[in-house]
Amino acid sequence: MIANHDVYITPEQYLALEEKSPVKHEYINGYIYTMAGASDPHVTVTLNIAFLIRNHIRGSGCRVFTSDMKTRIESINRFYYPDVMVTCDERDKANLVYKKFPCLIIEILSDSTEAFDRGDKFADYQNIETLQEYVLVNIKKPKIECFRRNSQGLWVLQSYTESSFDLQSINFHGNMDDLYEDVSFI
Repeated sequence: MIANHDVYITPEQYLALEEKSPVKHEYINGYIYTMAGASDPHVTVTLNIAFLIRNHIRGSGCRVFTSDMKTRIESINRFYYPDVMVTCDERDKANLVYKKFPCLIIEILSDSTEAFDRGDKFADYQNIETLQEYVLVNIKKPKIECFRRNSQGLWVLQSYTESSFDLQSINFHGNMDDLYEDVSFI
């Protein structure tokens, strides 16, 4: 991400600018950060998981979104573009520009974003009260790291490297072969 720290802008200014911008930006406490493009494996895994989830939640009232939909974390003044996000909250139907109440967020790891996705971004996402699972998907090898909020509000890690994985927030049982279909590990 490339930062623009020249001018502080309000969330309303950010949304107005983003609506007209040919390039996506994330917003962190008044400053915007230009997002980089994604690799073939990144895009392929994103589409695969979104497709699998969409088929699973069809008719449930839940919605799946890919990297063109923002999530807003109002309490800490952030807007991010998760790779995949699921919301089942009726309140999210009222806003067509961003979602505030996801139950599941998935980030596909890349060299340029992995540290941020594991660190500050995960810490920021923990401020979303409705978020039940935060999932990191590796594109260098078959590996999924699923952080789940337990009944005490603590985040517990479960890693998957075998043939299947679970997304408990949406009662989904998936197959690694389907997730990584058409991905060549380098």
